[in-house]
Amino acid sequence: MTAGARGYASDKTGLPPGSLVHVGNVLTEETRISVVDYSKDVATETQISSIDELLSYRQSDTVTWVIVEGLSNVGVVEQIGEMFGIHQLVLEDILNTHQRPKFEEYEDYLYIVLKGMMAEGEEFTVSYEQISLLLLENIVFAFKEKQDELFAPVLQRIRTSKGRFRSLGADFLTYSILDAIIDQNFILIDALDEAITVLEDQLLAGEPSNATLNAIQRLKREIVGVRRYVSPIRELINEMLRSESPLIDEKTHIYLRDVSDHAIRVIESIELHRDIISGLLDIYISSVSNKMNEVMKVLTVFASIFIPMTFLTGIYGMNFEYMPELKLHWTYPALWLVFLTIPVSLLIYFKRKKWL
Repeated sequence: MTAGARGYASDKTGLPPGSLVHVGNVLTEETRISVVDYSKDVATETQISSIDELLSYRQSDTVTWVIVEGLSNVGVVEQIGEMFGIHQLVLEDILNTHQRPKFEEYEDYLYIVLKGMMAEGEEFTVSYEQISLLLLENIVFAFKEKQDELFAPVLQRIRTSKGRFRSLGADFLTYSILDAIIDQNFILIDALDEAITVLEDQLLAGEPSNATLNAIQRLKREIVGVRRYVSPIRELINEMLRSESPLIDEKTHIYLRDVSDHAIRVIESIELHRDIISGLLDIYISSVSNKMNEVMKVLTVFASIFIPMTFLTGIYGMNFEYMPELKLHWTYPALWLVFLTIPVSLLIYFKRKKWL
C-alpha cells in the first residue's frame, strides 16, 4: 500500500445515513480525473482539474468515460453527485471501500460495485481495490482507489478501434470494463496455481516445517478473501441481464452472458484451488504423522532391545547369596553372549518385518 490507513468504519459512528466519509485504506493521496470521450470516428483523452469541466459532456452525443482514481478527496465525489443527480446513499457506498459486489438500479442511472484483485510478490499476496461504476445515458463513471493499469486493455481497444467498439453505447463500455476486471482474475488464478505448485513440491520432496504450514494457512486465508469477492459477481451479472432499464441495450446481453461465463469459470477455479489447499494441509498433517511414526519406530526398536537386557541385569544385580550360577566360571561370558544374541536376533526379526 502506498499510504497509511485512514477513515475506518468507526469514523462514521453516530453520523446519519448518507454522510460522505472515506472508509478504508488510502491507496493514493492524489485524486486524478481522466476523461475519455469518443464517437465512431474520433476519440480523445484528457485530464481535468475541475469538476466543472464535465459540464460540457452532459449533453454530448458522444460516449464519455470519466475515471476517478483516488477516493481520499471526498469533495470530488460529492461534486459529481450534485452535478449528475446521484443519490447520497450511492455516493456513500462509493466512498466506503468495504462494499460487497452488487448491482443497483435507479431511474436515471445504474450503480455497480466490485473488487479488482491483483497478485503481488512471489508468495502470492492479493491486493484489493474497490471499483464503482455509474452508468448514465452517455456517460460512465469509474471510481477507483488507486492508479494502476487495470483499465489499460479497455483504453487500448478504444484507441485502436476501427469503428465497431466506438459505435456502441455506454452500456457496451460498462461491459468492457467488467470484462477487464473479471479477466484479471484469471491472471490471479495462474499466480495462485504457481504458488500451490511450489508448496506441493516442498511437501513431496522435503521435510515438512512450520514455514510450510504457515504458507499453507496464508494461502488458505487469501483464497477465502478472493472467494468472498468473486462469488457474488455471477448474481451481479444476472441482475444486469434481468434489468429492464433502457440504459442496457438488449444487444449487450450476449456480451454480459459471456462475462457471466467468465465469472463462473473463475468461481469454479477458486473452489478447485480451495480443495487443493485443503488437500495440501492433509498432506502436511500426514507427513508430520509419518515423521512421528518413524521416530516412534526407532524408539520402539531400542526399547525392544534394552528391555530384556535390563531385565537380566536387574536379576543378577540382586544381592542374594544362594544364586548357584554365580559360582560358575562361564556365567559372566555366557551372560554377555545372551546380551549380544538378543539385539542381533531382534534386528534380524525387524528387518524381515521391514520395520527397519
